[in-house]
Amino acid sequence: MIQHFRHQAYCNLWSNHRLLEACARLSVAELQARRSSFFPSIHATLNHILVVDAYYIDALEGGTLGQRAFEDETPHARIDTLLPAQEMLDRRLIAVCDELKPSTLADNVTLERADRRQLEPAHRVLAHLFVHQTHHRGQVHAMLSETDVAPPQLDEFFLLDEAPLRQAEFEALGISEAQVWGALR
Repeated sequence: MIQHFRHQAYCNLWSNHRLLEACARLSVAELQARRSSFFPSIHATLNHILVVDAYYIDALEGGTLGQRAFEDETPHARIDTLLPAQEMLDRRLIAVCDELKPSTLADNVTLERADRRQLEPAHRVLAHLFVHQTHHRGQVHAMLSETDVAPPQLDEFFLLDEAPLRQAEFEALGISEAQVWGALR
């Protein structure tokens, strides 16, 4: 399970990088254009991903950010500041997963809700966080398909045979196949 979470965290870093790099080619008007999705724009959805990541990653680290994470639902007006902020959070998530031990997967994580403190095992918080990411990245992917920027491939690229296809992006992110997969390669 720990290796699975580590792999998901690296995949998350790469997927967000690919998606945000594509979105960076949009104009501000295209990013903020009203579109059909849970959130009304690509801009709003990308900021939502970031805000929720900050909330859960902080909780997994034992932090106290809590509901303050939601005080500003769109902390980044521009993609050029959102992209490095998301990458920083993705790297924090990798660090959380690198520190996991079998005994810590069941440790309770405190989630400060508006009306209560919720205790959830770390493995459930991580599973939820990865599903949340995937869910909203899919929405951005669909909204991006309504623009002149082609949505990047996000669903098959972590297969062994496709390592050459991701080599340049891995290098840009400063990660390697060996780092991601270790002995499981």
